[in-house]
Amino acid sequence: MSRLMRSTILNLVMLPLVISVFSAGWGDATNQELWVQQSRQLVNRLQDGLKMRLGKALSESGPVAAVAVCNVAAPEIADQVSSESAAVGRTALRVRNPDNAPDKWEAAILQKFEQRVENGEDAAQIEYSEILDNGGQRRFRYMKAIPTGGLCLTCHGSDLAPELRERIAKLYPDDQATGFSAGELRGAFTVSIDIGPVSRD
Repeated sequence: MSRLMRSTILNLVMLPLVISVFSAGWGDATNQELWVQQSRQLVNRLQDGLKMRLGKALSESGPVAAVAVCNVAAPEIADQVSSESAAVGRTALRVRNPDNAPDKWEAAILQKFEQRVENGEDAAQIEYSEILDNGGQRRFRYMKAIPTGGLCLTCHGSDLAPELRERIAKLYPDDQATGFSAGELRGAFTVSIDIGPVSRD
């Protein structure tokens, strides 16, 4: 299946979600629980899309090919899930792709997530949301922790094959995202939604 066809199918699958999101009232700042639910849906779409593409590449061509697929597919899927009002992506304290580096707010939340995992919480259950005032413009921000699982360890663990390390170094010269162990905090999915200006009433 061509990349264009896969992209078209993914966009058609996501169309009902986009319609439901905007019909549900994303601009209403009182509906924080609604934004949390919609953020979870968007994160699931991104996560499922990545798992599908990476799982297929791993099973058909192996880890070296999967790294190349992730290099192209991850930003493509994030762009497809995002919209004019909602930006969806991934970030981490130790990033592979520098485009995913956290901003100040994300870095602070990631540090809190890391502490919670160290204190024994299950990373798969950790999330956080907040409404921020950015110069009179409100944004709803959401983060969902990503635990390091078996699939992650293939390309982010300590025991990587030499050819895989070489491929990672070629695609990501400043890679910081190896040496992880199962259960550690790998990073987080992040959602940022424009919810309109601060009310002066």
